[in-house]
Amino acid sequence: MRRPWVIGVSGASGTPYAASLLRGLIDAGEAVDLIVSRAARLTILDETRISFRDAHWAEDLSSWLGRSVDGADLRYWSAGDIAAGPSSGSYPTAGMIVCPASTAACAGIALGLSKDLLQRAAEVALKERRRVVIVPRETPVTRSHLLHLVELIDAGAVVLPASPGFYGAGAEATSQQLVDFVAGKALDAAGVEHTLLTRWTGVLGERQDRRNS
Repeated sequence: MRRPWVIGVSGASGTPYAASLLRGLIDAGEAVDLIVSRAARLTILDETRISFRDAHWAEDLSSWLGRSVDGADLRYWSAGDIAAGPSSGSYPTAGMIVCPASTAACAGIALGLSKDLLQRAAEVALKERRRVVIVPRETPVTRSHLLHLVELIDAGAVVLPASPGFYGAGAEATSQQLVDFVAGKALDAAGVEHTLLTRWTGVLGERQDRRNS
């Protein structure tokens, strides 16, 4: 039985995190159901100059990821399609990752508002006790945002802020390496194997030794 990861992309700045996450899942051979919110379409357009259209989603997704998605196990659901598969607990999924997660998306999921398919799918994953990873990308944060994040943790979600580590590549890390670090941590939380980040081995200076060898 197909059990896809539901990936929700909300309108927060940080669409490169979502692109890296999707590439990692595709490379791992995972099935993916993709939901892109209406606000996220505007953010993708602003950050990449790429339009994301329901009727041309495969073509637009290939442009966004910088690679063809032909052959990948992908399904796209419009955010306005509240009757879509992921809106029901009887639809089998491995879990859901919301990346990036806006403050509005976090609040809507925490409160069970189900304003669109992204929020509804996350609520379903939580109630079915499936793995849910929320990647908020906002700074600084308000008290209400922090309370919503606590509510998500209490509901069983993993809250994983988009906070990259530098131990893999050091202070000279490229933006893509920092993006991949966050995406890799999200995949770690989901239990998906990947090679997006350099892992800490417990040896100080090892990165410098590798570079000098």
